[in-house]
Amino acid sequence: MGRIAGVTAAETRERLLRAAAVVGARRGYDGTRVADIAAGAGVSNGALYAHFGSKAELLVAALGAHGRRLMAGLFDDEPGRPVADLLLAAGRRLPRPRDTGGDLTVEALVAARRDEDVALAMRDYVGERAGRLADLVRAGQAGGELDPGLSPDAIAHFCLLLAMGSALIAPEPYQVGEEEWATLLTRVVAALSPAPPHEGTP
Repeated sequence: MGRIAGVTAAETRERLLRAAAVVGARRGYDGTRVADIAAGAGVSNGALYAHFGSKAELLVAALGAHGRRLMAGLFDDEPGRPVADLLLAAGRRLPRPRDTGGDLTVEALVAARRDEDVALAMRDYVGERAGRLADLVRAGQAGGELDPGLSPDAIAHFCLLLAMGSALIAPEPYQVGEEEWATLLTRVVAALSPAPPHEGTP
């Protein structure tokens, strides 16, 4: 298998990312071979290495692509949606059963503890997500929705800790009711809002 006739380089890359997500989540990082991913994408090992320098790079890129799709689906569908609502909507998804991307997140986090290549790639991935979240917080602060006295980076870090933790903890037997979780999140997000002016303050 080489390059597939009629398939562009961008389409081949997308095939590889999707195959890496499925195979990596199913077999784990250590159990996944480059040949398995290439076969899943319908291309040769050489075609894979034409797009990615290593298995670590490919698997973290697959995780990044999955994360960007999720964030785009959440943030881009309603461009004018209040930032506080976006944070609540993202948080409400966390306790749900993991999808392929969630399983791949777990595999990448575990592999990063013992594989420097994965650790380096994961730092870039986490940094990208943190940067996008921090930019979202800054937009909320500029619009008066979020307290400008809070650090956007700290809020982004807090959100990532919740997201990564939810990937590591299986939804059962610790499942929390959706309304209970939503009530807690509403309180947390409300705490990020600007403090009301004191009485007598103009």
